[in-house]
Amino acid sequence: MHPATPFLSAVSRREALRQLACGFGSLALAGLMQPALGRSALPHFAPRAKRIIFLFMQGGVSQVDSFDYKPLLWKEAGNVRHFDDARSVAKTGKGAEQRVMKPLWEFKQRGASGLWVSDLFPHIAGMADDLCVIRSMETEGVAHGPATLFLHTGSTNFVRPSMGSWISYGLGTENSNLPAFVTISPSMGNGGPRNYGPAFLPSRHQGTAIGRSGLPAKDSGIGNLGHPQREAAEEQSQMELLRSLNAAQSLHHAGNSDVDAMMESAELAWRLQSAAPDLLDLSKESAATQALYGIGEKHTDNYGRQCLMARRLAEAGVRFIQVNYGDNSNNPAWDQHSNLPKHGDHAAATDKPVAGLLRDLKARGLLEDTLVWWGGEFGRTPYAEKNGTGRDHNPGGFTVWLAGAGVKRGIAYGETDDFGHRAIAQRVHMHDLHATLLHLLGINHEALTHRHDGRHFRLTDVHGRIVRGILDT
Repeated sequence: MHPATPFLSAVSRREALRQLACGFGSLALAGLMQPALGRSALPHFAPRAKRIIFLFMQGGVSQVDSFDYKPLLWKEAGNVRHFDDARSVAKTGKGAEQRVMKPLWEFKQRGASGLWVSDLFPHIAGMADDLCVIRSMETEGVAHGPATLFLHTGSTNFVRPSMGSWISYGLGTENSNLPAFVTISPSMGNGGPRNYGPAFLPSRHQGTAIGRSGLPAKDSGIGNLGHPQREAAEEQSQMELLRSLNAAQSLHHAGNSDVDAMMESAELAWRLQSAAPDLLDLSKESAATQALYGIGEKHTDNYGRQCLMARRLAEAGVRFIQVNYGDNSNNPAWDQHSNLPKHGDHAAATDKPVAGLLRDLKARGLLEDTLVWWGGEFGRTPYAEKNGTGRDHNPGGFTVWLAGAGVKRGIAYGETDDFGHRAIAQRVHMHDLHATLLHLLGINHEALTHRHDGRHFRLTDVHGRIVRGILDT
């Protein structure tokens, strides 16, 4: 393991208070230092991306019905073939006979690049020339819980920091009035807060949740920022008192990261009171922009609001924004074991908003330094589960796509077998994807470490390689 990069400013908040003593003079200095304290490290090298927007499709989109065109599935539809089924192998150590199921949506070559995209996502298909589609993904975990945790933290079972928390820890925020990491409408299922938690990293690197799954996006916000029955002057007086008390506590609890984190959270919450309401007010956007995201339309209004919120947060300097599409159940959103046509409903809710986000970022020049990542925790099988009308989980070969800063455009990278079941060429493990995303942010994934319980930990554990074949060098 490489030694950790020096992550803290040479003068900490605690040292400043100790040297200057308690009082509003020292607190004013601490306030001036806040932007520096919000940045825990510089990039290891020049970044291609300043920020990431992660569009999490919870439950697992079927790659063979969307971005991984496999003509053999039409020819073999209905035939029984032997597959190394992930569940059967996990339970019995061997595969099983399964009935091949053809895709439910037709594929076409799109744009000048000729990228294959199905009719499931007609709006995203219109952005094919901006997509970098990785068709050879592999991950750990057959069930949603372990696979979702692995996607977010690099571990299927141990409590580890989420990727957004690592990015916050490594880079800090571009805007001291906003957190570095925001998650929009997160689910409480399949890991819940662990998917945006800091684990053993300092508490301030936890993701700030806006709303929650199941709550309409139009009603979503950041909770408990202010007191609804207090005037601004009273709030200011209360905050000044809290600052003085916190300063005294800091002197008596030197070295206590939880106390420091509590103080920093209170300061950030205070600044958010003025910054967040304006930032989350989508009425400030033009009618044309709202229409681009599908806001005001029955099927797309909710996710459209989430995606537009993400663009506003990215524009304001948030480093990692996760936009969740899912629910709070153990069988979330895209998880169609027995009713694959339901994929159409989820696509109708997300397709236009996602394409609108890409178009909006591109028009504003933000796609040049913003990396958009779309995908779920795994894919789905090319055969019918239990000879029914749905597909099972498939961690051995699935698709994600990237767009924007630092990646090639209009390409498909990697291959699955002729059935779209297993990655066979240019395979990309989830550890590799994590390493590559960090690389695009200017971070050496082997050097972004934190010492805990006697050793250095990192997002990619002892694995991960940069997928240089997708980089726009």
